[in-house]
Amino acid sequence: MYNICGCLVHAIPERVSHIMAEIEALEGCDVHAAEGGRIVTTVEDTETQRASEIIMGMHQIPGVITITLTYHHFEQGGAATAPAQAL
Repeated sequence: MYNICGCLVHAIPERVSHIMAEIEALEGCDVHAAEGGRIVTTVEDTETQRASEIIMGMHQIPGVITITLTYHHFEQGGAATAPAQAL
């Protein structure tokens, strides 16, 4: 199973650069844009954590006010969705 979440992070504007660096340092996270106190990010499942757990942890970054889930995509993984291999 595979999850990808799009999130809007509301942050204290003076802390945005620090928060962006903290998010980028997290496995499964990417920052795509920032303006004022808003940061657009994606969060994906990793080998050890679900996207929802990573998002909950992001709430602990100093300067984060709120995180809103704006997009969620869920795919069933496994053999049925794996690419076919040549014989």
